[in-house]
Amino acid sequence: MKVIQVKKLSLSDDSLFVIAGPCVIENEKDTIEAAKRLKEIAEELALPLVFKASYDKGNRSSVNSFRGPGIKAGLEILKKVGDQLDLPVISDIHGIEEIGSASQVLDIIQIPAFLCRQTDLLVETAKTGKVVNVKKGQFMAPWDMKNVIEKIRSAGNEKIILTERGSTFGYNNLVTDMRAFPMMNEFGYPVIFDATHSVQLPGGAGSSSAGQREFVAPLARAAVAAGARGLFLEVHENPEKALCDGPNSLAIDDVKALLLSLKTIHSAI
Repeated sequence: MKVIQVKKLSLSDDSLFVIAGPCVIENEKDTIEAAKRLKEIAEELALPLVFKASYDKGNRSSVNSFRGPGIKAGLEILKKVGDQLDLPVISDIHGIEEIGSASQVLDIIQIPAFLCRQTDLLVETAKTGKVVNVKKGQFMAPWDMKNVIEKIRSAGNEKIILTERGSTFGYNNLVTDMRAFPMMNEFGYPVIFDATHSVQLPGGAGSSSAGQREFVAPLARAAVAAGARGLFLEVHENPEKALCDGPNSLAIDDVKALLLSLKTIHSAI
């Protein structure tokens, strides 16, 4: 399994690693406070942490949904998180025109699930030399991600992470096939589990997505046992008041206990 270097962190088989943060940047103060709390938890548990938050959510259910502060203001906030707390930061891009600005701040550039087949977006992102995290589309088979990898490698970039986030199962529902982890591990790159988006009910609330956060913990435990090298978690101080993905986000107060159990499982296997 390839070791992916991100700032001072080595993302490898040796330690479970965590990508965590709020779904979207709601404001600077709360974003930095969330990063501080997550860093404290990660340091206490000796787990590598990458902080995540979106500067723009381009695929919200409704045109009226909160999308975030936008690329300029959002990247400024993420830069402060990275500089002040010495944390690697990740966010998702939605178009080639964002790559230049995003690559100046982000340590990992994330390709959203719905865009994982967009060849030009993958290749141009890979050319930055940054770590590229690709979320497997809800419509993709695990073995189809080999083609995604080859697109990134064609630009000379081997810094690749793959993320499982569930597959569409009927209307407004997702399921996670645990076979995906050993299948994608065969490609030789770290595979992580997006435990919070996998319990999302896309469009399940009509003009927004619903979610079943009560299943985050059991699915996360199963994923680590099945071979997930890392966890992707959306967290919020008060998920019921979150401006995006609240129904499937974890409360920050619940993160430590979950990560402790996952670390135990990872050590056991």
